[in-house]
Amino acid sequence: MKIPHQEDPIVALATPPGSSAIAVIRLSGAGVIELANQVFEGKDLTQQTSHTIHFGTIHDQKKLLDEVLISIFRAPKSFTQQDAVEISCHGSGFVVQQIIQLLVQHGARLAKPGEFTLRAFLNGRLDLAQAEAVADLIAADSAVAHRTALQQMRGGFSSKIKQLREKLIHFASMLELELDFSEEDVAFADRMALKTLAQELLTPIAQLIQSFALGNVIKNGVPTVIAGKPNVGKSTLLNALLNEEKAIVSDMPGTTRDLIEAEVNIGGVNFRCIDTAGLRDKPADTIEAIGIAKTKEQLQKAALIIYLFDLATETLPSIHQTIQQLEASTVPYIKVGNKIDVAPPDLLQALQQEDFVLISAAQQENIPLLKSRLLACVALDQLQRTDTIVVNARHHESLSKSKEALEEVLQGIASKLTHELLAQDVRRALYHLGEITGEVTTEELLGNLFSKFCIGK
Repeated sequence: MKIPHQEDPIVALATPPGSSAIAVIRLSGAGVIELANQVFEGKDLTQQTSHTIHFGTIHDQKKLLDEVLISIFRAPKSFTQQDAVEISCHGSGFVVQQIIQLLVQHGARLAKPGEFTLRAFLNGRLDLAQAEAVADLIAADSAVAHRTALQQMRGGFSSKIKQLREKLIHFASMLELELDFSEEDVAFADRMALKTLAQELLTPIAQLIQSFALGNVIKNGVPTVIAGKPNVGKSTLLNALLNEEKAIVSDMPGTTRDLIEAEVNIGGVNFRCIDTAGLRDKPADTIEAIGIAKTKEQLQKAALIIYLFDLATETLPSIHQTIQQLEASTVPYIKVGNKIDVAPPDLLQALQQEDFVLISAAQQENIPLLKSRLLACVALDQLQRTDTIVVNARHHESLSKSKEALEEVLQGIASKLTHELLAQDVRRALYHLGEITGEVTTEELLGNLFSKFCIGK
């Protein structure tokens, strides 16, 4: 996507489309206050100070369109650091369309996706990581996702990256200076100091890279498969976790033929729970066989497995045999014994010693205990021990490339490489760190990134 001209007056609906009590239409760019004033009857907007709100009406020639409130933001004290106007009108789709069309007729153009935030970035209001956090904040659907996006939008992650980058800039400049005096064989950059710095930088970068596993959980939720043999109570458990009748429950084995997915929020983290067809060696028909194949596929993709055992029918040896099969998988799992209300006491006593969560899904007994175990599996306490979590795949990739470059700097020092080759690796580390905050960027990257934003943001 080619970056559009940044001074054009642009307009877009900033609130979700559809009928509502009010809607907000946003304008930004050169002359937008004068433009809005042409269609507004009330105070002269061109004479009003920044951050003021004015009541009046909008007219298309002599035709009244709506009563509105207009907010004025004068550059540079706006989100885009340009003159900006926000029109709060009634939330009729027809009214919104009429006002936007009128503004376009008077010289505005329709904004492209993310163009307001793009202007905020290009004008220095936000760096690229903060701009991406704006989209994450809009999409946040849990307390933890909201808190993480808000912290990044306010510059916490960017500050960390800039600190790392600034430490490297000095040595990069010294190495560049050596290139200017290459014929004189002069060393300006202390190799041991550069080695120490590279080692120091690798530690926080590695921590940030490692935090992406948690960040991905926060942003996208935890794919959690509920698995087990037919009729062990998987659908009943899904309903108990959701506290609603999402899945059909029946005493007949093999009721669940297809995957049933639902999201449950536990302690601020979204778990995408997937109820699956029961696992058995001899399916009753072709449809059940397809369902079992889908279950096995989901087990490979899962981030976490809740494996359910029917304690009314299982024996301790058969349980141990299944656990051995689970151990062969690389996916973390929780062993859950269901139907404790009808289970033999000696089996319950034995399983209490084997890290089982013992529940009755039908009676909703010990469901809070299972939720606590689920939350413990995502290591959410990491979020409280560190102030920076990587949630963006682009940032993770750039950090990984920076780490590779710094490791090559260390190898180069050990191998006594020339300053030209060392400078190349240091430049690479700086480049990839700069990609994160937008100090190094391309038009293609910006176009791709902001095209994923909603229109009006």
